[in-house]
Amino acid sequence: MELSHIEHLGIAVKSLETAIPYYEEKLGLKCYAVEEVKDQKVKTAFFKVGQTKIELLESTDPEGPIGKFIEKKGEGIHHVAFAVKDGVQNALNVLSDKGVQLIDKAPRKGAEGLNIAFLHPKSTVGVLTELCENPNEK
Repeated sequence: MELSHIEHLGIAVKSLETAIPYYEEKLGLKCYAVEEVKDQKVKTAFFKVGQTKIELLESTDPEGPIGKFIEKKGEGIHHVAFAVKDGVQNALNVLSDKGVQLIDKAPRKGAEGLNIAFLHPKSTVGVLTELCENPNEK
């Protein structure tokens, strides 16, 4: 398993409408995509900073993962996502063999068409960790 870079930082927000202007007007970044991922009950907005992206996450359902996160912890950093060079499934196999608790045992589709999977914070030093691969870059 080889990580190539931090793919993105996921930040939970109550409202994209409120959060996007901060990143654009105060930080000078440009939102290049807004997308809804229905099965994850979330709407996302993306910004690029060098090779890394910022992904803002707004819940579309209070019972979804982001809705529950905001209810419990408030707005803020939700997860860190790493790009893997040799495939998400391979990374999951390697990490599982090393005793890391997996949330996803197989990759699934995420925002921007990436294959993704999450690792449980109980075995990642308290940080929800996402693994990503772009199937178009193989």
